[in-house]
Amino acid sequence: MTYSVKECFYTLQGEGAHTGRGAVFLRFAGCNLWNGLEKDRQNAICKFCDTDFIGTDGENGGKFESAENLANHAFKIWQGQSGKPYIVCTGGEPLLQLDSDLIDALHNVGFEIAIESNGTIKAPEGIDHICISPKIGAELVQKSGQEIKLVYPQINGDPEQFAALNFENFFLQPLDDANYQQNLLKCIDYCKNFPKWRLSLQTHKIIGIA
Repeated sequence: MTYSVKECFYTLQGEGAHTGRGAVFLRFAGCNLWNGLEKDRQNAICKFCDTDFIGTDGENGGKFESAENLANHAFKIWQGQSGKPYIVCTGGEPLLQLDSDLIDALHNVGFEIAIESNGTIKAPEGIDHICISPKIGAELVQKSGQEIKLVYPQINGDPEQFAALNFENFFLQPLDDANYQQNLLKCIDYCKNFPKWRLSLQTHKIIGIA
């Protein structure tokens, strides 16, 4: 399999249960809920994506002909850091490409593997930390993991429709649009009224890092 990678870089995880943790971010190209073109955004299932996942022209991006090559490429970006190597596979939609061969290859070089997925594709075995961000209007297939992170509010999206799923952590994250402050207040009120849910902020945007 040839893996198409938009970018791969070292930073701090900005969201969810591992906020503040150093990580290599491996961003795969492509998504199944939006093609990434602005002209098609309004007709997409996911209309609020804030990420460029088109092509392979980003930092340390490219096409990789084997899982071993990509794993070694990612590990070179980690080298020099202390602690357990940690990689976040994201996109677009990482599960369009992340397969058992790449999971094994990443483990073989020492990575603890996390994914950030829309949940429309069943995750392969072996992933250490599964974060699912459901998109209303798309079928949710992956219904278990370490965290669910719901962007809120979404039209016809009630967090309680996800509250009984098999996740360890339940996060609400304010929709980052022109109504952000209002959305943030809605998240705060919801988390206060339903304390199973916790507030997740995009701290990387707040502090100005990638």
